[in-house]
Amino acid sequence: MKVKEIYLDYAATTPVDPEVIEVMTQCLGPSGDSANPSSSHAAGRRAKARIDIARGQIAERICAPAENIWFTSGATESDNLALFGVMQANKQRGRHMITSTLEHKAVLDAAKILESQGVDVTFVRHNADGVINPHDLAASIRDDTVLVSIMHVNNETGVLQDIEALGECCRERGVLFHVDAAQSTGKVPLSVSDYPVDLVSLTAHKTYGPMGVGAIYIRQGVKISPIIHGGEQEGGYRPGTLATHQIAGFGKAFALADPDREAPLLKSRRDQLWEGLRKIECASLNGHATQRSPHVLNVTFHGIEGESLRAALSDIAVSAGSACNSNIADPSHVLRAMGLSDALAASSLRFSVGRYTSESDIDYVLGRVEQEVSRLKELANGAPDWTTS
Repeated sequence: MKVKEIYLDYAATTPVDPEVIEVMTQCLGPSGDSANPSSSHAAGRRAKARIDIARGQIAERICAPAENIWFTSGATESDNLALFGVMQANKQRGRHMITSTLEHKAVLDAAKILESQGVDVTFVRHNADGVINPHDLAASIRDDTVLVSIMHVNNETGVLQDIEALGECCRERGVLFHVDAAQSTGKVPLSVSDYPVDLVSLTAHKTYGPMGVGAIYIRQGVKISPIIHGGEQEGGYRPGTLATHQIAGFGKAFALADPDREAPLLKSRRDQLWEGLRKIECASLNGHATQRSPHVLNVTFHGIEGESLRAALSDIAVSAGSACNSNIADPSHVLRAMGLSDALAASSLRFSVGRYTSESDIDYVLGRVEQEVSRLKELANGAPDWTTS
């Protein structure tokens, strides 16, 4: 008999929507629009038309001009282009940037390399709920600050930053503001025409599109240097032959990703999950209780080793944190930055719901988690105090 499997790791990646698959398939094979979109012949023009449509769909989703959307291989590359490209192109303005210890490794590791190249990096304060106060950001900005990079929706806790207020702090001081919005689309509103942002990193695979393709929004007039060389595609910002099928799927995925339609369903499933989990005596929520995306819950199970619980829940896809750090044994850097001890951070799991999560899925997960937590607590009786604090 086949074991029931429940997928609750939508923050790591999402299944590709059938409508997206259909559009991608139309760009593959000898009869598909599979020519090089840079070619001037009819087949090339058809492929380029596909890309133009997708660029417009992505731009419409974030309320941006289509001419400010540039394709990359994903949000990691977009983050790197934003940090390295801006700091290189604007080095005459200063050598200081600001980010936070809550960011994705794509930003943190890039910032570490920039530090080794002489850039002064400040990590702005946040509270225990993982929220950055705009006043703290304003106090961190210096005369030589070039760039601020802050994530919109945290990929591990789901905490939602007030990018409008943070962006105003930057705009008042003439500082460029980069936002990693990989987790935002389809879950929360994201309008670059309303928010004072200069660069936004996007990806397809968190929004029911294919892996391996992303984009960056660059506001008109922002100076940025390419970090890859070898062609004039994408305005010279990102040379290389464009992957028509991936980009077409990316566009369709964003066209379908309406937060007004999807967020209420996601919130309902998330709240159903938390109402059940909070009844488990040892469970506590990580991150702000209300200032959060509707699709992510990060929960600490005090006295339970997170990897043991995850292994016991082999029929449920959940994670101990970012998928990008899954091969690293250390506890979540985000949770530790929020003040959790190594032991408590290691006792935490991330649950993330999505478009295909049903009420019955949540009921099943709650029953399994309660069963395994009870079993593991029995096994942990007599464990030393440091495992629970």
